[in-house]
Amino acid sequence: MQLTMISTAAVDRRCYWIEEIVRISGAFGEDASRVERELEAEVGASGFQAVLDHLRLCGAIPESYGHDTSEEKLYSKYTDALLAVAFRQFGIKAAVLTERADAADVEVAAPNFSFVADAKVFRLSRTAKNQKDFKVAAMDGWKRGRPYAMVVCPLYQLPSRSSQIYQQAASRNVCLFSYSHLALLVAVAEQLGPEAAVDLLRLVFEAVEEMNPSKDAIAYWSTVNRVIVRFDRVCKARMHRRIDGSVPDACARGILAEEIVALPVARRPNRSRSEAAATVRTYVVQHLVDACRAKGAFIAADARFQRIGGKGLAAVFAGRSELEHDAND
Repeated sequence: MQLTMISTAAVDRRCYWIEEIVRISGAFGEDASRVERELEAEVGASGFQAVLDHLRLCGAIPESYGHDTSEEKLYSKYTDALLAVAFRQFGIKAAVLTERADAADVEVAAPNFSFVADAKVFRLSRTAKNQKDFKVAAMDGWKRGRPYAMVVCPLYQLPSRSSQIYQQAASRNVCLFSYSHLALLVAVAEQLGPEAAVDLLRLVFEAVEEMNPSKDAIAYWSTVNRVIVRFDRVCKARMHRRIDGSVPDACARGILAEEIVALPVARRPNRSRSEAAATVRTYVVQHLVDACRAKGAFIAADARFQRIGGKGLAAVFAGRSELEHDAND
């Protein structure tokens, strides 16, 4: 049975928002608030699934948007609003800051802790990024008395080998998280309850705080993923089952295939780090390729996807693996 990673409904939702951001972009502050209101209304009508659909596909800036255009800027605010909406599924307060400069974009307050968060998105055509793109040092300064900070990025855009951003994250107590991980926590909130998701989030923050600073990507993500695996037997079964074996009908089970299979967990002693990283990249590429197959393109409005197809996507990620080491060291 074929593994369905992205539903047609999720791609439809993605296409709608690509066009909606173009339609309403203009007055930046007002439009950003409108995007947040529309997201809230959509989640109110469609429930957790709407949040999961957005988190699965939001990580790439559409190539159909021009550089430094109002659409590109509003897309960035859309991802900030998405973070706030996702955290609210945990029953905690989250606010998007639209006026302040030199500050994190999202402030979150849970019952026993608080943190600031920022959403990062990149174009798929941009293969080489450096540590400044992730603003780890800046996020540390933007805590302003709060114990924690979080930067949420597309997992496939993060360095998979060695990078200073992991060392900075551990030494500055800034949690690097992915949209895939956040989607998993949203699923936990849905199935185990909002309090469980808050508890798991707190444990992730504490794990990052206690890390020994290192550039090693596998060490960082293994620590984060180990917290998730050990949190609940359900989480453990979901993560291990989807890494070590094929899971037909993953979407029907209400579990995000991309959020599980793209998470590196160091549990097979006979698997080298390079093999683990290659496996992660393979699954992520397949995740995107399957989306293209579902509707002719990952994003129907995105001309780049129309041009390069599956082989081009694979080349993008292959090229990234060669460039990321030098760019991030």
